[in-house]
Amino acid sequence: MSLVEIGVLVILFVTLLTLGVPITVSLTLSALFTLSINVLFVPSATTVAQRMINGLDSFTLLAIPFFILAGQIMNSGGIAARLIAFAKALVGPVRGGLIFVNIIACTLFGAISGSAAAAASAIGSILTGKMEDEGYDKGFTTAANVTSATTGLLIPPSNVLIVYSLAAGGLSIGALFIAGYIPGLLTSLAIMLVSYIYALKNNYPRGEGWRLAVVWKSFVDAFPSLLLLIVVMGGIVAGYFTATEASAIAVLYTVVLSLFYGELNRKKAIGILVESSTTTAIVLLLVATSTAMSWIMSYGDLPQSISAYLLSITDNPIIVLILINVLLLLVGIFMDITPAVLIFTPIFLPVVTSFGIDPVHFGIIMVLNLCIGLCTPPVGNLLFVGASVAKIPFQRVLKPMLPLYAVMLIVLILIIMVPELSLWLPELSGY
Repeated sequence: MSLVEIGVLVILFVTLLTLGVPITVSLTLSALFTLSINVLFVPSATTVAQRMINGLDSFTLLAIPFFILAGQIMNSGGIAARLIAFAKALVGPVRGGLIFVNIIACTLFGAISGSAAAAASAIGSILTGKMEDEGYDKGFTTAANVTSATTGLLIPPSNVLIVYSLAAGGLSIGALFIAGYIPGLLTSLAIMLVSYIYALKNNYPRGEGWRLAVVWKSFVDAFPSLLLLIVVMGGIVAGYFTATEASAIAVLYTVVLSLFYGELNRKKAIGILVESSTTTAIVLLLVATSTAMSWIMSYGDLPQSISAYLLSITDNPIIVLILINVLLLLVGIFMDITPAVLIFTPIFLPVVTSFGIDPVHFGIIMVLNLCIGLCTPPVGNLLFVGASVAKIPFQRVLKPMLPLYAVMLIVLILIIMVPELSLWLPELSGY
């Protein structure tokens, strides 16, 4: 790919996004007009269309609509309230206890549903009012809610990790799922540490004391929801079913659980199916158009050009990872996580593997990096979801968010420098 073609691709894509053109249209038009520089328009259009269709021709992709549907059922099935009660019983008499309840509940709900937005919305809508009544600062509690919700994109099941697996050419979803546990929990613990310091500084009220009977009762109530994690991951690790089959089992399990809780009826079910279909259509259209864009870049040997350029600068894999992560942090500010993973994985994965970096390790790094972008304006969808739920302007969340950005970056650097944090569990599980 010549400099002219690269320039056309980048400038056209950025210009269209700046003008407010939907990202799927921006991706398609950029790919089409770049290819049209050297190929006639009709063959170019045919090629782009074929690549879009081929991008969706994957059995693995079936996991995405199933996990989206399971997440929507959980969001409406009374699961959030039970997880909050369990988290509250666990936290006990810690100062600023409700913030910790929010963080733990977001981590659990995000992990079970696989959706950061669903976690921030479900948990935030229940706890925001209670925290405000007890004198908590809305800006900081919203910041903690938003950042802790991102852990659900690392702790399985995670649709983003499935998307990365697809973009990486069929990398093991089971290995990626297991690799996300430690980084996800480390992120959650880092957010808790900042929250505890903030709670001490502002003398927030303590939670209720620990009572074994309350902890046990809340655990029993929440256990059927938590069991989904064991069923899904246990089945994948034990080899009873694939990640795609696990997603269908998750839907069946959540339907039965919601009926058992008495939270699912015909009216809710119709709304859940409509919402899930809409979300699935958006995600799969992104997959299709991003696949076309990625093919154009691969066709023009862009990954090889970037790899050669980086090799001319350094042969140190850590420095290469740092350079790529700086670029991804900038990308995350302006682009949502799904298209970013689909577009930049085919570019950077060949580069990092040429430096001997494990693709599973890089996948966890990439997702954690882009999670920071979800909390960052001007695109930061999760930031706007959290602010909307709390009914405050997003600008009020930015200052309290700064220390949380800092600890997420520290965790990211730790994951980059210590690959074992991502790779130990997959290796232990035989992946």
